[in-house]
Amino acid sequence: MIKLNISNSTVTELKSEHDYIAKYLDNIYQRGQGFYNVVDDKKMVDDVLKFAKKMEGKFKDIVVLGIGGSALGTICLQQSLKHLYENELENRKWPRLHVLDNIDPLFIKQLEDIISPDKTLFITISKSGDTPETLAQYFYFRSVVEKKGLNVKDHFVFITDAEKGFLREISQNEDIPSFEIPENIGGRFSVLTPVGLLPAALIGIDIKELLSGAAQMRELFYSDSVEHNLPFQIATIQYLLSFEGKIMTVLIPYSQKLIRFADWYRQLLAESIGKAKDDHGNTVNIGLTPINALGVTDQHSQNQLYNEGPNDKFFIFIRVNDFGCDMKIPVTHPENKSVNYLKGVSFEKLMHTEQEGTLQALTQNERPNITLEIDRVDEKTIGGMFMLFECATAFLGEFFNINAFDQPGVELSKKITKKLLT
Repeated sequence: MIKLNISNSTVTELKSEHDYIAKYLDNIYQRGQGFYNVVDDKKMVDDVLKFAKKMEGKFKDIVVLGIGGSALGTICLQQSLKHLYENELENRKWPRLHVLDNIDPLFIKQLEDIISPDKTLFITISKSGDTPETLAQYFYFRSVVEKKGLNVKDHFVFITDAEKGFLREISQNEDIPSFEIPENIGGRFSVLTPVGLLPAALIGIDIKELLSGAAQMRELFYSDSVEHNLPFQIATIQYLLSFEGKIMTVLIPYSQKLIRFADWYRQLLAESIGKAKDDHGNTVNIGLTPINALGVTDQHSQNQLYNEGPNDKFFIFIRVNDFGCDMKIPVTHPENKSVNYLKGVSFEKLMHTEQEGTLQALTQNERPNITLEIDRVDEKTIGGMFMLFECATAFLGEFFNINAFDQPGVELSKKITKKLLT
């Protein structure tokens, strides 16, 4: 279950925006995006599961070569749905997963130090098939594989555009296994395509449950009722608050497993809503700055700013009701009354209480906040949260009258980089 806790006054404000739901849904449909339809692609799921089954037992390590939307969703899936120390477990059932989401040479070299090419599958991901960072990674590790005398098509799989781009060309010419990223799904919206589902399936994550949770949230997205449409609620709050100077959104999960979800959302919001032009070609330079935080860690690094600094932020808390384990805190010095407040308290209760304390402090300081409450961190919930924030971002684009699905600013830097290298 995913539940949004907001104040009664906010509910009243949301209802005043009711008439926009149908219009904005139609606008989103007209833009031809497919991120909300991917949950219906049964063939894609079957193909991913068939490949994952075929690979069982063959590899010790899975390496994802990609950046941005080709990497952040997978990092989130691993952090959220596997043991937090999965790669260090001695008796693990599944391969270790490594996501190489940068081109820092030390990062690449030290990954190479811990893997054996003959026991590694490299998943190379690029929507365009021409992403320079990803191609650089691919060229390097392909040369490593070839120097070992290994067959490239046994150790590489591509995830890219169905028809165009360098990776598609190489896949066709060399019979390297490949999966498609639908043309109408951008990288930051692609986690529920093979981009995220293939690595997830290879390490034992239940991708059918992921998509089931996403499908349930999509039904709320389709609803023309403000009370039921959680994505519309979040987008409306963000939009209305932006006119009160709240131009930053801080996502604070109170769960170690969800910090990478906050990282994933940071790209989604920044790249989708930060735009120079609106749909009519007017210069607007609009945008909301995303900030990722982690409870309770960032109570000790950011809370001072949040409570007493500029009142320009909107806070989204994520509360996890059941962490899957709970431990009582032993009070080893009962004679010291200063620590008696911890007597009989569990770590789970302490976590929830600290979240409530942070929330109440922000509220008293008139810092707007809402709480997204989930039962537990599992596949169905994570799938639902991916769809929730993707749909909310789509609505937000319509509120601001901008295209939430392009990224001209990113493309400009790519062009400049290529020019500088020639």
